[in-house]
Amino acid sequence: MTTPSPTPPIDIAQLDALKARLDRHRPLPPDMVADLRADMVLRYTFHSNAIEGNTLTLMETKVVLEDGVTIGGKSMREHLEAINHREAIGFLEEVVRDGRGLDERTLKDLHQLVLRGIADDAGRYRTRNVIISGAGHTPPDALHVQERMDTFFGWYADAATRLHPVELAARVHADFVVIHPFTDGNGRTARLLMNLELMRAGYPTVIIPVEQRAAYYENLDAIGVRGDYASFLRQIGALVAASFEPYWRLLGTAA
Repeated sequence: MTTPSPTPPIDIAQLDALKARLDRHRPLPPDMVADLRADMVLRYTFHSNAIEGNTLTLMETKVVLEDGVTIGGKSMREHLEAINHREAIGFLEEVVRDGRGLDERTLKDLHQLVLRGIADDAGRYRTRNVIISGAGHTPPDALHVQERMDTFFGWYADAATRLHPVELAARVHADFVVIHPFTDGNGRTARLLMNLELMRAGYPTVIIPVEQRAAYYENLDAIGVRGDYASFLRQIGALVAASFEPYWRLLGTAA
């Protein structure tokens, strides 16, 4: 009896169909694009920062970003994390408009924005060893970070020519986190790198909801400890599929 093939973690056919359906509506009306972007920037900033422990609520994040108001009882760092993340999204959009790919300069410029005004070593690889709280995986020694990142960019140059954009985006995120090249801000930067790849391929921005934080961390740890990408790819694939929903709502089409 033939053993059935395992189900792929990412349903490529489904994602291709969703993107093709959205492409048929492009170019979208400018006012719709503006509404979608404003909603994305707010929700993405809130969830990505909340995953890392930022206590600003969604509505507080909205007030900080849109009105420039300081929220009483919240730290300056939390305010800067929100503002910086918005600026980092704008930077990604600029990279995409310019037709640039991911390279070390783009990575370091992105990280500089994420931790601007927060960390003195923003935009520079770590020079000390770190641990990931609660994780089974230990990032490489600081002495090996540059070498590991050189290997990462070499892998990326090859993978970008052969992997589906969604798998490439998820793998970029995961492999970057495993290396953990910066002292701080690796999670936010990883999620931005993932979305850079999705944006370059014409996909909507993917938001990992804070409610999925536990599974998200477990799936990343499985990669670092066992090299098992399946659960993480499955999680990201499902979130990519869900990222089309705001478009269908504004377009008035059924899911």
